[in-house]
Amino acid sequence: MIKRNRKLMQWPIMLLVLIGMTFTACKKDSEYYDYKNNVKEFNGTVLAYLKAQPNTFDSLLLVLDRLPDLRDTLTNNSITLFAPTNESFQAVVKNLNILRKSQGKTPLYLKDCNPLALHILTTSYIIRGARTTDAYAPFADGALYISVFYNYPMHIKYDKLNASGFVQGGPQSIIFSDPKNSIFEKYWQRTNTNAVNIKAKNGVINILAPLHDFGFNEFVDFVNQ
Repeated sequence: MIKRNRKLMQWPIMLLVLIGMTFTACKKDSEYYDYKNNVKEFNGTVLAYLKAQPNTFDSLLLVLDRLPDLRDTLTNNSITLFAPTNESFQAVVKNLNILRKSQGKTPLYLKDCNPLALHILTTSYIIRGARTTDAYAPFADGALYISVFYNYPMHIKYDKLNASGFVQGGPQSIIFSDPKNSIFEKYWQRTNTNAVNIKAKNGVINILAPLHDFGFNEFVDFVNQ
């Protein structure tokens, strides 16, 4: 009898613990449930925004310093920029020089690379027209958008992430892809964004994840001379 009574007494305690855990989980998830990806405003051009972020876009700015027409585009044209961070450049430059060392060649850095190669690769990140994620959301499979100068098609797909306990309740994201001129998605190179919808005076900036390799796996082939 004594043992049975102890088991019965444990049920209310366990019930209270479960209720407490449920309340804690709901409280933890509520910040995602109420999430709103508010469009951020920057009082300046797209180029000025890049310059205003310390230790983030130094490599991209170094490339743009060598490409005055692209600097002008980021200052005066209506565009959407998918901005690669310093990490995206560090990885590809490292891989480039590992290869060059194996070939008995001297190292190459962004300041040394062929400007035309850099120009072709960089334009893929600059899309004609200023668009926030609202423009991409209606297309479940994404859509092609044209980059500046070479009219190269890049694929953009809206992706609202899931939060714990709430489907599509997390932050907004974009899957940004280079289709490599192929209709077969298995050949595409993709990357994700870390931040979206940063509005500047002449465009919108989306920041790419740092694991992205600048050039969509073509940097080494393009610049190795």
